[in-house]
Order: sequence, then C-alpha cells, then structure tokens
Amino acid sequence: MSNSFTDLPVDRFLDRELSWLAFNQRVLELAEDANLPVLERAKFLAIFASNLDEFFMVRVAGLKRRIATGIAVRSASGKSPKDVLESIWERAHALQREHAQVFQGEVLPEMRSAGIELLRYEQLTADERDFLDKFFHAQVFPVLTPLAVDPSHPFPYISGLSLNLAVVVRNPVTGNELFARVKVPPLLPRFVALGSQRFVPLEDLMASHLNELFPGMQILQHHSFRVTRNEDVEVEEDDAENLLLALERELMRRRFGPPVRLEVEASIDSYVLELLMSELDVTDSEVFRVPGPLDLTGLWSFVGLDRPDLKQANFVGRTSRQLAEVESSTQPDIFAVVREHDVLLHHPYDSFSTSVQAFLEQAANDPHVLAIKQTLYRTSGDSPIVDALITAAENGKQVLAIVEIKARFDEQNNIDWSRKLEEAGVHVVYGLVGLKTHVKASMVVRNDGDQLRRYCHLGTGNYHPKTARLYEDIGLITCSADVGEDISNLFNVLSGYSMNTEYARLLVAPHSVRTGLIERIDREIANSEAGLPSGIRIKCNALVDEIVIDALYRASQAGVSVEVFVRGICALRPGVQGLSENVKVISILGRFLEHSRAFCFENNGAREVWIGSADMMHRNLDRRVETLVRLAEPVHIAWVNDLFDMAMSPDFSAWSLDSDGVWNRRLHREDGALLADYQETLIARTKHGGASL
Repeated sequence: MSNSFTDLPVDRFLDRELSWLAFNQRVLELAEDANLPVLERAKFLAIFASNLDEFFMVRVAGLKRRIATGIAVRSASGKSPKDVLESIWERAHALQREHAQVFQGEVLPEMRSAGIELLRYEQLTADERDFLDKFFHAQVFPVLTPLAVDPSHPFPYISGLSLNLAVVVRNPVTGNELFARVKVPPLLPRFVALGSQRFVPLEDLMASHLNELFPGMQILQHHSFRVTRNEDVEVEEDDAENLLLALERELMRRRFGPPVRLEVEASIDSYVLELLMSELDVTDSEVFRVPGPLDLTGLWSFVGLDRPDLKQANFVGRTSRQLAEVESSTQPDIFAVVREHDVLLHHPYDSFSTSVQAFLEQAANDPHVLAIKQTLYRTSGDSPIVDALITAAENGKQVLAIVEIKARFDEQNNIDWSRKLEEAGVHVVYGLVGLKTHVKASMVVRNDGDQLRRYCHLGTGNYHPKTARLYEDIGLITCSADVGEDISNLFNVLSGYSMNTEYARLLVAPHSVRTGLIERIDREIANSEAGLPSGIRIKCNALVDEIVIDALYRASQAGVSVEVFVRGICALRPGVQGLSENVKVISILGRFLEHSRAFCFENNGAREVWIGSADMMHRNLDRRVETLVRLAEPVHIAWVNDLFDMAMSPDFSAWSLDSDGVWNRRLHREDGALLADYQETLIARTKHGGASL
C-alpha cells in the first residue's frame, strides 16, 4: 500500500531549503552563461537577487521564528532546525559571493564593452559632476532626511529592503564623533542616468553631497547597508470579524518584523558594522559583506534600456490556432469555437489577450451572458480582467469575484482592487476561512437559445495579463457539461456554505488532489506489476510532499518509469539503487518562468492527463483550494505528452538532478555544439504556426 513507508530509507528526502537555494543557483548559472546576451545575464542577476530577498523574508524568517518559539521540528531530510539554518548560512554566503563576482567580473565588463557604464562618482568628468550636482539639488536633496543617533535621537527604524547610508561625522568644536543614517529614497531612480548609456548609483551621488546634509560637521566616513526583515503575514482568521481589516492591520505590523539579514559593503569600517549589528540585533552569520553597489535588483533598469542588440529577440504570442486558423484583426467568436471543441492554451506562446482576456471581455459585453464567476489570486492594478468584470456588472450581469487577499506580497494590491470591484457592483468574497483560494477558474453562464450553457476556463496561471507574457502556463476553455457542473459546485463551496466534495472531472484540494493522484500512482504500480504499460510524468514548480514522493518511490520500485519536470524545489532523490532508479528529474529555466502543472498517467495505454493549479507541497495540498482538471480530447492529451517528450529528451538543454541532490547542467552535445533550447524551439514553432494545437 502507498501509505505504508516504514521500510523506505530514512535519508530518502533532500532538504527543501537547500533545494530552493539550488534552484537559485540555477538562476545564477543563467547569469553566468556567456552564450546569452549581456542584458539577459543582467536580468538573471536581478532575478537571483529578488529571489534571495524573498527567501530570507519568508523561509529564513519563518525558520528562525520557529526555532525561537521552540516549535521547530526536524525536517523531512533528517536535519535539525539549527543544522538547516547553519547550512543555509553557508550556502547563501557562497551564492551571494558568486553573484557579486559574476556581476563585477563578467557582466559589468561586458556591459562596459557594449557602451553601458555603471560608474562611481569619482570616475565622472567635471561636466558630468556639474550636471549631477544640479540634479541632486533639484530632485534629491529636498527628499532626504538625515537622522542623528545620540542620547536624544534613538537609533531609527530601518525599513525592510531599504538602502541606507551609515554616516560618521565629527563635531569640530567638541571633537565628538557621531553616527547618522540617511535613507536612499526608494521612489527615485536607483541608478541616475548621464545620457542614455552612463549611470551612477544614487547612493554615490548622495554620499558626495553629505557635507550639505551635515553642514558644519566633518564627514569622516560613510557606508551603504541594507536590511531584510521578516515580512511574512499571519492572520488569525478564526478570530477575525472582518478579514479585510485584519489583514490591513497585519500588513502594518509586517513593516516592523525583526531583521534576518544585514548586507553591507565589504569595505565597511568595523566600528560602524558593530554598531549596526548591535542596534539591529543581528549575528555575524546574518551579515553579508559584498562589493558595492548593494541591491542588484536595480539591474532591471538596465534590462529596460533600448538596446535590442544586447537582448534576446522580443517575442509576442499569437492567437491560438484553435481559436483562429489565421491571425486577423477581428477577434474570433470564442463561444462559437468552444461549442465546437475544447480549446487548450499554452501561454505565452498562445496570446493571453486574444484568448482568456477576450473570453471575459466578450462575456462582459454579450447580451446573452447572464452571469460570470471568477477567482482572482494575483492580477495587475490596471487589469483588463478587472475591467471586464466591472463592465459585466455595469451591464447588469451577475458577477462574483472570489478574491484571495492573502496572496503573499500582493495583499495590499488585492485589497485595493477588490474594493474597486465592490464599488462597481461585483459580489466580492474572500474565500474560505483557513484556506487560500489558489484555484484558477472562470465560469460564464450564457443563454444559447436552446439551453443555458456554462463556459469554463481552468488554468495553471493567474489572470494577470502582464505575467502571462513571461510565465509559461496551460489553460483549458470548455463548455463540457461535467466541467461546468463541477465548477458551479466549486464556486458554491467558495461563496456559500456548500460542503460538496464530489466532482466528475476535477480533483479539488484539500479533499482530493493528493488522494486522487496517489490512486492513479497506485494504478500505475498495479499495471506495471501485471505487465501492462505504465508510466508517470509530473510537471510542477515544487515537489516536496512526502506522501506523494513516497508513492513515486513505490512506483519506481515496481518498475514504473517516473519522469519529473520541476522548476524549483525537489525533495525527491532520483537514481538511488533499489529506491528510485526508474525516476528521472530535470529542470528547465529560461526566458519564461516554467509555471504550469501537469500530471500524465500511461494507464495501460488509455492515457490520462490532468492540469491545474496545485504544486506538490503541503501548503497546496492541505491549506489551499486547488483544482486539477482532466483533459478529455485525445489531441490535447497527446500534445501535453509531446511537451514532456521534448523536455526529457537528451537533445534539449536542461539540468538533471542526481542522487546526491546535485543539479548538473546539460548544455552541449558530444561534438561541443549547443543543445537545442526548449523554450526557443517552442518560440520558433509558434512563429512558423506550429506551436499551439
């Protein structure tokens, strides 16, 4: 039985935190890839920095909090909480040093060779300094607030991820040395432009004018530093009369979470560093000394430069061939197409705006549409999806929006536009107490003359038009009666008091995604043992859940081929003799964020494929509402399996995971030539009219 694992080795799980750091190392390897244009490499440096910020704000902060409160338990990998934390410090320090080296030693010189220069203030010409002096007085100086630290001025609060200058001055009258802090204004450009190709860090410009901020004092030294704080949000929903107000209060509290990391320039004076460590209450392990400038998330400003010669060719998705055989300025009638057949979409190769967005916009303006129900987890502030829902409400349709206001780091955005929806007459609810609503579903009820028909979209990605151009996702538009009834029942669960847990073509977490997948894994085991065709393929962002992993180990032991295509964390250890020698794990990173989740089962030749929102993590399977939908049309089932054929093929570049938890990049053929790139191949197929179905 799949739920009895006492005979499996205790060291069968890789550590999830170290696996996450290994994921960010793969991002860094893209920044190191000299085959990529330099601004693409700069982009991956910025992504690495942003990822690491979030890792410290959430994962490290959570681990430290659990250790401090005594509730931390040994991880599934067998490591004690303190051992995990020690391993994180060691690996994170090494990665941040490597990150700085790639920037200073490779990307920065290559940018300079291409005419893009990031200069320190002392490297500027006299004319450039004159220009910057004027800019400083007009745009920067009025915004700055120097904060002294002395008996009448306590050490100021340092906000999370803010960049600051630590300044030491001397009073020429008394000879006393004093400390002050100046915050780098976050709303001003991180790098100040001198023309179109030369830039100076804003903190350098501020440092060169400190004598104007502290007139009469002697400037002895200055150093930049940056603090990362615990920014996870916890709301006691059971006790919260109004979830919206409770979350707003918690967001205010988040600003004051304890520090978990202090970044300083490597040249910092020991006295200043000791003062910062003491005031911020951070240990030596939590101090990251890196060459300046700090905070390389600012490299996004270089990625946006008008230098197409230094970037990959721009790609714009095309209208799915299932919706329109030929690209045209006239939008297809999506309801008419879907009445003929299901539509499977693959973003960003298939345009989001001419498919999902158009589906909702047509519904909003269609006089035959009676109601729209929609889940929203993340979207943009100026979202055409939100606009379509507002238009529908204004056109007199029943509109329901299930808004997840607890979506991490998008909480305030979601509060803002949920109020906008309410003001327009949309029924807005915030899902179920104790569960995040992560399902991606939309349902349109239309009077087709002969009957009321439900048109549904189920996807793996958010209804976010901007990220839909960067995230790889799969979505299904269908008017299947089974799916329509399932989605209708699911929305009743989310908005009302329905206790329904039975669905015809859906698996729904927290009730049935894990158990439904394990039933199918068990079926593959039984088929293999009976000598029948078997096989399992999983594509997800993270594979951590121990019960699912153990079921996959059982499958491997039974001779089932298990192929895992994972973007981020993977706690499954492949290739272990007697345990997982039939398991293969690969990862693909590239210009698009691999984000879709798909689950394929050979099923004795009657292949079964599910797509949906759930990752294989405890939070997704136990603490969120997630759905997987089973594809019905053979062409769709074959197409998803074709994607796996490509990704797992040795002809395409990828990282493969070994039994020690090490990711090895497969980049070249035996003759030294580069292997084909998975995403670029799909782009090329799209341009030639062949990527979508």
